[in-house]
Amino acid sequence: MSKPNYRDIARHAGVGTATVERVLNGRGGVRPELVEKVISAARSLDYPRRLPEAHRGLLRIEVLMVRPETSFYRRLSHAFERIAATLDPLVVVHRSFTDEMNAEAVARRILSTDLPRAGLILAVPSSPLISAAVEKVNAQGLPVVHVVTRASERVGEFIGIDNEAAGRTAALYICRMARRTGPVVAICHPIYQVHRDRIRGFSEYFRDHPGASSFQWLGLGGDEERASADRLWSALEMYPDLAGLYNAGGANSALIEVLRRHPGGRDVFFVGHELTDYTRAALLDGVMDVVLDQAPEAQARRALDLVLHRIGLTEIKPDQAPIRFITITKEGL
Repeated sequence: MSKPNYRDIARHAGVGTATVERVLNGRGGVRPELVEKVISAARSLDYPRRLPEAHRGLLRIEVLMVRPETSFYRRLSHAFERIAATLDPLVVVHRSFTDEMNAEAVARRILSTDLPRAGLILAVPSSPLISAAVEKVNAQGLPVVHVVTRASERVGEFIGIDNEAAGRTAALYICRMARRTGPVVAICHPIYQVHRDRIRGFSEYFRDHPGASSFQWLGLGGDEERASADRLWSALEMYPDLAGLYNAGGANSALIEVLRRHPGGRDVFFVGHELTDYTRAALLDGVMDVVLDQAPEAQARRALDLVLHRIGLTEIKPDQAPIRFITITKEGL
């Protein structure tokens, strides 16, 4: 009788041969129930190689994010997916999204006990309800890591850029490189502490370096395209000599379109966050001047490394310094 091969095991388990290969070679990225099916099928067929130790139990790391429609969070999610595929097959990284404006729903997801979790990675906004949920599960022994922004100021390590430094950097570029001097405006989503930190750094730079240009107005766009576009259009009408714009959050595509359409849009020096298809095109055609990219791939890698260290799977503690953001201009593309 011939030895069973991947095709035999796949047929017996009711999965694809690629899934069998991932499980038996420890390449990760396979759902727990499929891991169990593959190992059981291999055992029943007397597969001659050493099998993963399913009895050790699967370590499930949950990653909870918001706004899957945005380029940034899609990048972050894909980064977790790619990294998960390189981990031990007994480490399962489960990614999901929730409504950022529904604090009760976010808190319920954090408190959920439907499945055991070895670690929790959060990229969600803060609120008293959400913070209380984070502190409760952390007190129960669940390692918590915050990515991009903090859901609780009291517990859990934070992985992200120095957001005040990002705001100061945006202000420096506008002051040094804008095509004219005059009023400067910014747009943000105040629900996020990191946006408030960026605006704080931005404002403090202008306070500490008074000159011909000054920070005059802050618009609350909520990372929504229509609201952000309306805020910018109002600012352009309010300040016909607008010298600079800093977008501390999302909805860059809407702001780019406003600057393209408005007669004075190309006179505005525009600094925003995250390199996407929209911002790349805007850099190339001169509508946007500087992009500060916060490297979500690096944040995902360090967050997972930190959880793996906390649960004892790695001995080396990851670097705790802020992730370095990347400054991108047209000439750097």
